[in-house]
Amino acid sequence: MWLSIKRWMARDGLGQSMKPVLDEIKADGDNGFTIKLKEPFPLLLDGLGKVSSLALFVMPERLANTDPFQQVTEMVGSGPFKFVKEEFEPGHRVVYVKNKDYVPRKEPPSWASGGKVVKVDRIEWLYIPDAMTKVGALNAGEADWYEQPPADILPVFAANKDVAVTTVDPLGNMGVLRFNHLLPPFDNPKMREAVLNLVDQKDYMRAVAGDEKYWKTCAAIFICGGTPFESNAGADVLLKGPNLARAKQLIQEAGYKGERIVLLSATDQPIVQGQALVTRERLSAAGLNIDMQANDWGTLITRRASKEPIDKGGWNLFHTWTAAPDMLSPALNIPLRANGDKAWFGWPTDPKLEELIDAWFKASDPAMQKKLADEIQTEAYKEVPYVPTGQFVVPTAYRKNLDGIIIAPVVFLWNVEKK
Repeated sequence: MWLSIKRWMARDGLGQSMKPVLDEIKADGDNGFTIKLKEPFPLLLDGLGKVSSLALFVMPERLANTDPFQQVTEMVGSGPFKFVKEEFEPGHRVVYVKNKDYVPRKEPPSWASGGKVVKVDRIEWLYIPDAMTKVGALNAGEADWYEQPPADILPVFAANKDVAVTTVDPLGNMGVLRFNHLLPPFDNPKMREAVLNLVDQKDYMRAVAGDEKYWKTCAAIFICGGTPFESNAGADVLLKGPNLARAKQLIQEAGYKGERIVLLSATDQPIVQGQALVTRERLSAAGLNIDMQANDWGTLITRRASKEPIDKGGWNLFHTWTAAPDMLSPALNIPLRANGDKAWFGWPTDPKLEELIDAWFKASDPAMQKKLADEIQTEAYKEVPYVPTGQFVVPTAYRKNLDGIIIAPVVFLWNVEKK
C-alpha cells in the first residue's frame, strides 16, 4: 500500500501536497493499515478516494516500485472485471469478462464506490476511428453504446426509436488550452496573456458541443454550477474579451518575431480537434505563425511529455479537457499547479501561486478557503498556466435495451445490464 501511495504522490497535485505532512503508513492486521500524519490534513480521505485522474490505484509491489512517470505495462487488479490480455488489440479492442471470484458490497453503486455488481459476462470496448462507422454500428445494433458521439452527428440518432441520447454527467467537463512554459514564445507571460486576450469561449464551445443546451461559458477556474469555489475573480480579460488589439500589443511587447509555434492536435478526438481548429484560426489572425500538427490521441499524449525544442519533436500548445469534478478545488485542479518539473505537462513555475495553494490546504475555515481560492484564481489569470475554454457536457448514445447506467462523470460498466 505504501509504495502505491508513494508512486501516486509523485504525480498527483493533491498527493504532492499530502507528502510533506505524511509521517508513516504501516500495516494494521491482515485487512487494514494506519496512516500517521505530522500535522492535520483535512483532505486525506479525499485524496485516497479520488475518482479519476489521477486516481490512487493500489498495485503489486513490483509495479508500485516502477518510475511514477513511466506507464505501467501489466494490468493486474482484483475488481469486478478481468482484463483479457490474450484478446487485447492495442488501438482497436479491449476485452473484459466478469470476475466470478469478486464479491460485491451489498449497498447500491455510487460512482466508484458501493456495490459493483456485474450483470454481463463480457464487455468489448472497441476503438473505431471513423465516426460514421460507429453511428452505423449503433443504429444497426452491432454495438450497444457510443460513449462520446460528436455533436454534429447527434441528429442522426433522432430517427432511431431504439437509441437513447442523453447526458449522464452531472457537471460536465472543462476545455483546456495548455502552454509549454519551458519553450519560447510561451515562456514569456506576455505571450500567454496575449492568447488569453484572443479567446472567446463561445467559439470553442460551439466547435466542441454544438447545441447551446450542452455548454456554457465559464471563467471559474474551479468550475461553474453552484460549486463551492465558483468565482469570476481576476477573470476580466476572459469575461470582456476577446480583444485582438490588446493581444497584438502584447505580442509586440513580448518581442515575438514570427517564430514557428507547434500546436498539437488529435483528429480522432473531436473535442481536441475542434478546440485546436479554433485556436489555429484565432492565433493566426493575431499574426502568430501556427504549425498545427494533427495526429492521433496516442501520439499527442506521448509528445506532450517531451521537453525537447520543437525541432526535436517538442511542442508549444495542446488542447485537452478535464472532468469537472477533477477541477473543483486547488486540491484537484492538476493544470493549475505551477511547481516546475513536478507540474503537469507544460511545467509552469509560479512560487506565489504555489504558496497560495499551500495556504489553502492548511485553511480549515470555509470562509478562508473561499478567500484563498479567489486569490489563487486571480494569480492564475495573471500568470496563465492554462486557459479554460468553456464548460460542456458530452451526450452519450446507447441502445434502449441497456439499463442501469450509472450517473457519473466517468464511465462505470458495473450495474449495466442488457435486456
